Amino acid sequence: MTVEEDIKHAVECMRKGGVILYPTDTVWGIGCDATNPEAVKKVYEIKKRDDSKALICLIDSADRMARYFRNVPQVAWDFIDAAMPVKPTTVILDDASGVANNLVAEDGSLAMRITYEPFSKQLCYRFQKPIVSTSANVSGEPAAQNYRDISEEILNAVDYVCWSRRQEHKPHQPSSIVKIAKDGEVKVIR
Repeated sequence: MTVEEDIKHAVECMRKGGVILYPTDTVWGIGCDATNPEAVKKVYEIKKRDDSKALICLIDSADRMARYFRNVPQVAWDFIDAAMPVKPTTVILDDASGVANNLVAEDGSLAMRITYEPFSKQLCYRFQKPIVSTSANVSGEPAAQNYRDISEEILNAVDYVCWSRRQEHKPHQPSSIVKIAKDGEVKVIR
């Protein structure tokens, strides 16, 4: 299967409300349409995770990211321009909009990351919306750095498993996470 075909199948699955497993700029992720509350609910169920714990979304560009927040402080754009291309960095911003309500934290914030890794960037670009990106594991278990690390339970619970990068065997780390408040205060979470 070509990368193009893989992306096409993953996009079709998510457009129908399905859940996918896919390689990201960090670890393997469980993903879905971040604007579909039923799909987001499925992800929480697969992970056996309380829906009060927020999930991260991936996006392909700063322009698209801006569509999902009512107000992004300038310090956030400066941080995004400086940090994200160097190391995968997730930013948590206030006043999320346009995504599933069960994806937004109680305080109205949302965690989002611009991906620069070729496969996940192209997937996000083709999908044209944010994609949930939470580690491919049951909550509390180690994150799946590579495809071979994903449990049968997770593999059997999703609707589509991407073929790209399945043979890869190298260390991957979760992203850094930084919360940037409306007033510009920056807090390192991870």
